[in-house]
Amino acid sequence: MHIRIINPNTTASMTAAIHQAAQQHAGPGTTVSASQPDAGPVSIESHFDEVISAVGVAEEVLKGEREGGIDAYIVACFGDPGLLAARELTSAPVIGIAEAAFHLATLVSTRFSIVTTLGRTGIIAEHLLQQYGFSHHCRRIRAAEIPVLDLEHHPDAAFKRIVEECCHARDEDGIGAIVLGCGGMANLTQQISREVGLPVVEGVTAALKLAESLVSLGLHTSKYGDLAYPRPKAFTGKFSELSDLALPFKS
Repeated sequence: MHIRIINPNTTASMTAAIHQAAQQHAGPGTTVSASQPDAGPVSIESHFDEVISAVGVAEEVLKGEREGGIDAYIVACFGDPGLLAARELTSAPVIGIAEAAFHLATLVSTRFSIVTTLGRTGIIAEHLLQQYGFSHHCRRIRAAEIPVLDLEHHPDAAFKRIVEECCHARDEDGIGAIVLGCGGMANLTQQISREVGLPVVEGVTAALKLAESLVSLGLHTSKYGDLAYPRPKAFTGKFSELSDLALPFKS
């Protein structure tokens, strides 16, 4: 089984950290690889960042399909940018880390809170909760108010702020679990859980285990309805190479 993790931002060190965290939880016989777009934002902290990064996610899925042999993809940004478009491009399962984390959190607790990086990205998480049908499970979205790249550049201070918000969530929100709202927190889950004393769900590893389950069950992305392969058509300008794209690719 080969699972490809796509980091939608272009920070190589974060891609490496996400990759390492996933590898530690991969089952026997599972190969985990990681990629990132060649161009795009170094971090994703706004709707604009998400739009640009979604193009990169689609391009990475197309690269994976040309490469062949990839059984599932993971979109490793908590905004799940380009998720449905990515699903259109492949019959392999494609899992967003926010959707995966929400699902798993509801299996271990009736209520959870999200602890994310910046308050403005909490609004994006709120939209996803509504879209996925998990709003009634989430008590509160809390922000540590740290830029995403502080997880790389100032890890000790960032960890302290995240733990503080997790403790506030535990003490004030009436919850049983916490969802970490950033792919860059993938390597902090166990440490935070020890500090807080609650189940802590992080989306990269949650998505990995769900991907393994779907592949082992032989479940693929449906090619009926809106997730069917896109119709070939003309594209112009910088996207002209996508003109008359014929999917699926043959290995």
